[in-house]
Amino acid sequence: MLKATCATSTTPAYGPPNFPTASGEDAVRRALAEDATADDMTTRWSVPRGTWAQARIITREAGILAGLPVVTEVYRQVDPDVTVTTAVDEMASVRAGDVLVRLDGPARSIITGERTALNFLQRLSGIATMARHFVDAVGGVPARILDTRKTAPGLRTLDKYAVTAGGASNHRLNLSAMVLLKENHIEAAGGITAAIDAIRAGMTAEARRVPVEVEVRNVAEAEEALRAGADWIMLDNMSQHDIAHVVALRDRSDHLHVKLEASGTVTIATVRRIAQTGVDAISIGALTHSVHALDLSLLISPTAAPPTRLG
Repeated sequence: MLKATCATSTTPAYGPPNFPTASGEDAVRRALAEDATADDMTTRWSVPRGTWAQARIITREAGILAGLPVVTEVYRQVDPDVTVTTAVDEMASVRAGDVLVRLDGPARSIITGERTALNFLQRLSGIATMARHFVDAVGGVPARILDTRKTAPGLRTLDKYAVTAGGASNHRLNLSAMVLLKENHIEAAGGITAAIDAIRAGMTAEARRVPVEVEVRNVAEAEEALRAGADWIMLDNMSQHDIAHVVALRDRSDHLHVKLEASGTVTIATVRRIAQTGVDAISIGALTHSVHALDLSLLISPTAAPPTRLG
């Protein structure tokens, strides 16, 4: 079984990453069913029954490793006779040529689980690697790097775990975690103030209290959100000059508790300058929606026979 606890997020929260055990087990189950691993005819017909093998998962490029528990879970579900031994730690910085995992067991099972194991490990490591690049780019500046809900359908918890493995932080996990009034909510509600008033009334009616964030597009909307009592304000696709202007407005007001988040077309080239405006956080959808999967390979070596088992 996966050995970790499941992390959830109810606010833009920060802390050490915990592997999401239940989500990992479920994702592996669905992925193996999708790949029809129970009827791997190619492997069944080409690899002699009883063939034993050793294998290595190696990386062909540098990056941050994330997702090793998923590899273990893949082979637990495919065939518990496959022994999985990790050669490096989760969240380690790895270099091209490094051995990440060693496998020992029935050759058929190792090959059948290969693609699923690599798919998870490549994606999660790619997310962690990109997250680390952005975190490093703002080093020494207090702004936090946040993810978004632009994750692969069905893999959100794993994707967000990988973000934290790279040193960045999670924004809301799902729609029930906090209020985030975006452009369409505001349009439908009749404006920023009307939308926030409606949210406050809804919280009172349901006896709930959650953070309220509002997406704004210009300085005037940011001022309105400050006056209306937002807890967080997302400065969407605003220029660095305007972002700095809003930071100054917040800092000169009675709303110092309000957190400011920059968002929209943030790149490695621009993220540090945005951070230097004084915002509290920068959210980057590309962390999970534009993943460059880390280049990994599984290499197998058949052996003469399985090891002798005592008892």
